[in-house]
Amino acid sequence: MKNLTIGFIGTGKMGEALIRGMINAGLVKPERICASDIDEQKLNTMAEELGIVVSCDNLHTLEKADVVVLAVKPQIIRYVLQGIKESIIKEHLFVSIAAGVNIDSLADELPGGTRIVRVMPNICATVGEAASAICPGDAATEADVETTRKILGAVGRTVVVDEHLMDAVTGLSGSGPAFIFMIIEALADGGVHQGLDRATAQTLAAQTVLGAARMILESGQHPGELKDMVTSPGGTTIWGIEALEKRKVRAAVMSAVIAASERSRELGK
Repeated sequence: MKNLTIGFIGTGKMGEALIRGMINAGLVKPERICASDIDEQKLNTMAEELGIVVSCDNLHTLEKADVVVLAVKPQIIRYVLQGIKESIIKEHLFVSIAAGVNIDSLADELPGGTRIVRVMPNICATVGEAASAICPGDAATEADVETTRKILGAVGRTVVVDEHLMDAVTGLSGSGPAFIFMIIEALADGGVHQGLDRATAQTLAAQTVLGAARMILESGQHPGELKDMVTSPGGTTIWGIEALEKRKVRAAVMSAVIAASERSRELGK
């Protein structure tokens, strides 16, 4: 990785999060990161603060980069690719984080045989805790997948999935942070109802969710096992669980993921 130059076309929230994450993790030196965007002021700020190479010309980024991260909005990605297509060489690896744009659509706008890896990160990349799914195109190699995992691993955890599962990923980890924000808000509301001030309740709620998530990831235990560790016979927790089950909270969360996945599927048609 240290010998690669990573180029970013687009420096929105996700692109900037990846750039900062790679630098903070020591994955690549700042001078081996180049970025282009239409927002010249933002580029200059990032160059001054982070020491990366910037340009308003996508071709400048393409010429310098070994790996090109496509971090532009899905609506304009075709236009962006058409502007650089003639300068793409076989040594380029393209990593797309454009939501909903499948590999075939990308391949249609790129020279034949271009190595493409599609990625679905989530907003938690901005705090280094993203859940990212990686899907390699037919021309991508195992080394390309590993390079992509290292880039995305700088801002969280990664998994590799087949492309037909990307809508499920969108519904779960893509939309999931919004669902969890609502749950944290509801937990805090419960604390406020019982007399806690808002700031205290929100801190306790957020830290509780963070801690519970870490226990699952680091222990490898099933969530049900961990739930049972907290649930004493006749205690407070089982009474709360009964209230959740009566109101079908489990089914509601499942339905939210399914609905978001189905909507992703519709938007991709």
